[in-house]
This record gives sequence, structure tokens and C-alpha cells, in this order.
Amino acid sequence: MAEIRIPPVLRPEAGGERLVDVDAGTVREALDTLVARFPALKARVLEGDGVPSFLNVFVDGNDVRLLSGLETAVSPASKILLLPAVAGG
Repeated sequence: MAEIRIPPVLRPEAGGERLVDVDAGTVREALDTLVARFPALKARVLEGDGVPSFLNVFVDGNDVRLLSGLETAVSPASKILLLPAVAGG
């Protein structure tokens, strides 16, 4: 199964999980599965028909915005990284 790495800032909404295995063929399916399991994550990882602008999503090291977005294919061996943008001064 594909693996989603949950960053520390999102772990409280994911029941403290660091890694979540999902059975999915696309990033959209992976995030839908994640949100079904942890509904509190929905507002943090999905916005409208995409992801919030502050959330970067990588599949096997590649930014999905430079690929096919949420329709980017994932394999059972894929590693999906959720990386919230950090702001500050």
C-alpha cells in the first residue's frame, strides 16, 4: 500500500500517526482515504477540488503540482509526503 507521511503539525488530527498506509491509485484517492479515516484532517489537506495553497504534496520526491495534481498516479510502493508551508519572520 502507498504510505502517507504525516508531519508533526498535522499529527494531532491524525490520531498521532506518523505514517498511514492507504490503498489508492491516485493522490486524490489517497487523501480521500486519509480523510475518511481521520475526518479532522479534511480542512487541513483538502480545499475545494484541490489542496490548500499552504500544503505541498510530494509523491516519491516530486511535487504533484508539477505533475498531474491530485490525479497523479501512486503505486503500492509510493511514498506521499504532506508538507505544510512554514511562514514567519
